[in-house]
Amino acid sequence: MPRSQARVATDRPNRYAKQLASHLGRRIDAVWDEESGTGTLAFGAGRGTLTAEPGALLLAVEGQAADLATLEDVVGRHLVRFGAKDELVVEWQRDTGEPGLVHRNQAEDPA
Repeated sequence: MPRSQARVATDRPNRYAKQLASHLGRRIDAVWDEESGTGTLAFGAGRGTLTAEPGALLLAVEGQAADLATLEDVVGRHLVRFGAKDELVVEWQRDTGEPGLVHRNQAEDPA
């Protein structure tokens, strides 16, 4: 099953992982274990994992190739929104060699 991963630099990986699991848990089966610093996301189209380590939050999603971009988008978009103040950037790397999505806070153009 195709897989995509992202390493998101942050001083608060546990906080963001917990917030992401809690928010997504309203619609899917999502679990965050504070003690181990790991979590899982069970989507209908695939699954995801969250791993907090010093200085970074590791994200991974896996599913059918046709669903990979959607999984990247859901996880990445929400995390960047939660971490807007910290200017989090989520850059997905797919194991298929195809480029993954990139999520970053887009400041509104005052034009």
